[in-house]
Amino acid sequence: MAQGEGGERRRGRRRWLPAACIPRPGCFTVSAADEGPSGSGAEEGSRLAPTHLVVTVNGIVGSADDWFYAAKHFIKIHPEDVVVHCSGCNSATRTFHGVDVMGRRLADEVISVVKCRPELKKISFVAHSLGGLIARYAIALLYENETATQTDCNEECEKDVNDARRNQPTGRGKIAGLEPMNFITFATPHLGTRSHKQMPLLRGSYRLEKMAFRMSWLAGRSGKHLFLKDIEEEKPPLLLQMVTDYGDLHFISALCSFKRRVAYSNVCGDFIVGWRTSSIRRQHELPKKQDFVHDGKYPHVVYVEKPKAQDVDFSDAVIYQAKTTSEMEEVMLKSLNRIPWERVDVSFKKSRQRFFAHSTIQVKTYFLNSDGADVIFHMIDHFIY
Repeated sequence: MAQGEGGERRRGRRRWLPAACIPRPGCFTVSAADEGPSGSGAEEGSRLAPTHLVVTVNGIVGSADDWFYAAKHFIKIHPEDVVVHCSGCNSATRTFHGVDVMGRRLADEVISVVKCRPELKKISFVAHSLGGLIARYAIALLYENETATQTDCNEECEKDVNDARRNQPTGRGKIAGLEPMNFITFATPHLGTRSHKQMPLLRGSYRLEKMAFRMSWLAGRSGKHLFLKDIEEEKPPLLLQMVTDYGDLHFISALCSFKRRVAYSNVCGDFIVGWRTSSIRRQHELPKKQDFVHDGKYPHVVYVEKPKAQDVDFSDAVIYQAKTTSEMEEVMLKSLNRIPWERVDVSFKKSRQRFFAHSTIQVKTYFLNSDGADVIFHMIDHFIY
């Protein structure tokens, strides 16, 4: 009997709990409220359940464990505020199935988590690499347009009318019935990997880039989407669709509904995803080395660009007109920059782990990627709770 009671106590102290309502293995949810007494003298049941859901999404050939370090410190620093769900529906070779398929899986997984936790009121997404595109697709599926109430209608509706005239996205709505707060990506190829020097591993060689374009089938449908090769039935490539409200999927409105959007990017050392595509900038818009700053608290964060929206005359019809690589990239840049992004540029140039920058930026494995810890703390410290 005593042995059984000890086993119950051990199980009660476990912090990392499988998400009971999730149909697919591999994911896990962590919350301080699930942990029970923390040893600080708190009475059982005295800790309120957090109301802010943070969903983390792994990149290509990744898993839910890739975000273990960040999830652990989210809960350690803000135990009363957040419950972190590390998505596991798209892992290993399942990341080759295409952005749309993986986006639907993620949306289903989020709905399952929300149903299990009726106390939730807010939602945020933190995604790495390809996971950023998966999350952008998922939020379009989860987006619920919300009309203004009579009290705030006058000012907001006037703004929405002006935005609609300029074809600017409006920022009202919910994600999975929750208030959208933060949408954060780490080294995500928002513009794909087809353009020149968007995959640094190829060293800017046109010959190697052409070879990679032809061999993109090795990454399945995901490779097609990243290289903008998925032109079917006169539809534009998926990544171009995802910079507009395409059909019944409100990609840009869903993105705009978040109070804050942040793109963390590697300045150098990332051989998988280039600086331009991950920071959603043109070449001449990238900050110069002389503008980099040194922050003792976050030594690898070298530049922070405050959010600002570009007032551009954009028509959704241009996604059908763009044919060349440069034209498609320019369309994506114009549309995504209609909404404000905070850009955080990261450099591991002086780090021994600089050759693993793509994984170090998220501390994928602490033993190999520990130098990225300050970047994770930068994200947590600037999070809107």
